[in-house]
Amino acid sequence: MVVRKGRDIMSTFIPNASTDLTGQVALVTGATSGLGWNFAQVLASAGAHVAVAGRRQDRLDEIVEKIENQGGIARAYILDTSDMAAIETCVERITHEMGIISILINNAGIPDAAMATKISLDLIDQVIDVNLKGPFVLAREIAKRLIKAELPGRIVNISSIAAFDYEGNGAALYSITKAGIARMTEALAVEWSKFNINVNAIAPGAFSSEMLDGMLERVGDISKHFPRKRLGKPSQLDSTLLYLCAPSSECVTGTVVKVDDGQMGR
Repeated sequence: MVVRKGRDIMSTFIPNASTDLTGQVALVTGATSGLGWNFAQVLASAGAHVAVAGRRQDRLDEIVEKIENQGGIARAYILDTSDMAAIETCVERITHEMGIISILINNAGIPDAAMATKISLDLIDQVIDVNLKGPFVLAREIAKRLIKAELPGRIVNISSIAAFDYEGNGAALYSITKAGIARMTEALAVEWSKFNINVNAIAPGAFSSEMLDGMLERVGDISKHFPRKRLGKPSQLDSTLLYLCAPSSECVTGTVVKVDDGQMGR
């Protein structure tokens, strides 16, 4: 009798189930904390060479060290996604130092935590730049290079369940920008499908992060209102992220996956 290992059986019966990212170059924005911090480690564990980007050098150095201690490959890049010129410069530098970026995790984002009539004009510009304009420009810069090199790619935009459910208690602009990310995902997927660039999005509910912690300090424990009385853990997004980045999602593009633990209505 021949005894096969589980992975051998999977490759035989489910040939399109691979999550192997060996040798691919992945860029994760907003990697200094929260979801981005976790996403960088997930991609590295699957074999990708990970460029971690954010505004805090100490935190970037920390996540690079963590990945390398786990046997992965990572490099740190300072990036403010509200600076459009810096985006192009950063992508060019990563391409020169690590190779063409084939996986983008558009994760950087900020809240507004204000009613629409009270938010300042400066904060309006900042939220739109970081949450919507920056991700669009970044996706564009990476797609341009993939198309020129005739290489396939994966872009995963991080939207939010707030794009689909807003109760009027503040952060309207955040909700608007995250809805824009969802629509951007659909539109770019159609435009770039012929170039074998898959564009998808994840719309998380309330998951533990620095951003959410700040909100909880202001409004208190929101999990008591959820059916399962809990917040999500960043690691519970791992499988969705990896699926959308890997060969297993070859035919999936233009899709927004809601991952909210049933916290919100439909």
